[in-house]
Amino acid sequence: MKPDLFQAPDYYLLDELLTEEHKLVRDAARAWVKREVSPIIEEFAQKAEFPKQLIPGLAEIGAFGPYIPEEYGGAGLDQISYGLIMQEIERGDSGVRSTSSVQSSLVMYPIWKYGNEEQRKKYLPKLATGEFIGCFGLTEPDYGSNPGGMVTNIKDMGDHYLLNGAKMWISNAPFADIAVVWAKNEEGRIKGLIVERGMEGFTTPETHNKWSLRASSTGELIFDNVKIPKENILPNKDGLGAPLGCLDSARYGIAWGAIGAAMDCYDTALRYSKERIQFDKPIGATQLQQKKLAEMITEITKAQLLTWRLGVLRNEGKATTAQISMAKRNNVAMAMEIARDARQMLGGMGITGEYSIMRHMMNLESVVTYEGTHDIHLLITGMDVTGLSAFK
Repeated sequence: MKPDLFQAPDYYLLDELLTEEHKLVRDAARAWVKREVSPIIEEFAQKAEFPKQLIPGLAEIGAFGPYIPEEYGGAGLDQISYGLIMQEIERGDSGVRSTSSVQSSLVMYPIWKYGNEEQRKKYLPKLATGEFIGCFGLTEPDYGSNPGGMVTNIKDMGDHYLLNGAKMWISNAPFADIAVVWAKNEEGRIKGLIVERGMEGFTTPETHNKWSLRASSTGELIFDNVKIPKENILPNKDGLGAPLGCLDSARYGIAWGAIGAAMDCYDTALRYSKERIQFDKPIGATQLQQKKLAEMITEITKAQLLTWRLGVLRNEGKATTAQISMAKRNNVAMAMEIARDARQMLGGMGITGEYSIMRHMMNLESVVTYEGTHDIHLLITGMDVTGLSAFK
C-alpha cells in the first residue's frame, strides 16, 4: 500500500477564514482518513464491501451528527465544521462519506428536528456513537425525482399503524438498526416514522453489481404489513417539506464532500505530473498538462469559496434550498470533470487501483444522481430565478 501523501490545496488562503476550532476538527478528520481509510479503501472497493470497522472511528471524529447538540450525544459544532468533516471523509471515499451523511442529515437530523424529546433521547446518543446505524427511506422504485408520488403508506389500526410499501437505493439499508421512513397516511399526508430492525415484515435486501459506491452498502427497504407503534411517528413536522428539509442538510454536506474528491484527484495528478518523465522532461512541464492543472485548481478554489459562504449562511439560518442546490450541482459537476482530466493525465495508470482517481470517478457518478439529480438541481435554480416551475 502506497503512503497517503495528500496535501490539501488552499490557493486563496481560505484557512484564514476558518476558526481554530474549524481547523482542529478538519485536521483531526484528515489525519484519521490518512491513517484508517486510505490504507484499506481500495481493497474494500474492489471487494464491493463496506468497511464496518470504520464506524467507531467515524464516531470519534464527530462524523455522526456533528451539529447535533451535546445533550443528545452530538458534538455541538457549527455547519462549517460539518462541511469540513464531509470534505475530508469524501477525500477518502464517497461511500464512506455517504454513510456519515445519511447518519447525520437523514436520520439524526429529522429525529432532532421533527421528533419529540423521548425519541431524541432514545435514538440520538446511540446514533452519535455508532452503536446504532440508520438509513433514510424516501426514494421508491417508481418515484425518485418526484417523491411526492410515493405509494408507501400507513393505515391507522387504532393502537398502531400498518406500514406497506418499498424503498430503494437506500445507503446503509442492509445493516441499519433503524430507518427513518416517509409514507402517506390515509388522507394522503406524508408522515415520518422510525422503523426498527426486527419488526415483523421489515426486510432490507442488499443491492449488488454496482460499479459505483462499491465501498458503500446499498439496499432496499421492504414493508409487508409492518406494525409501527404510534410513538414511532415523528410528530413535529409532516408533508413533503419534512423530508426535503433533511435533503437540504444532506445536499449541503455533499457540496463540501465533492470538493474532497476533487482535491484528491488534483493532488494525485499534480504529484504524478512532476514524477512522470516523457520526452526527457516531467509531463508537468508541458502546456497541455499545466492547462489541466490550472483549470483544476481554479475550479476547486471557486467551489471552496462557494461552500464557505454557504456555510456562513447556514450558520446564520439564511441559506435557501435553491442556494444549497446550486452548490451541490456545481461542486459535483466540478469534481467529475477534475476526476476525468486527472485520469487522463495518469494515462493507463489512472484506471488502476494503484491510484484513487478511477474510484472517485465511479463514485461521483452516484453522487451526481442522489439527493437530487444534476438536472433537477438545475431546474430548482431555474425556478428560483424566474419564479416559474418547470416541474408541472
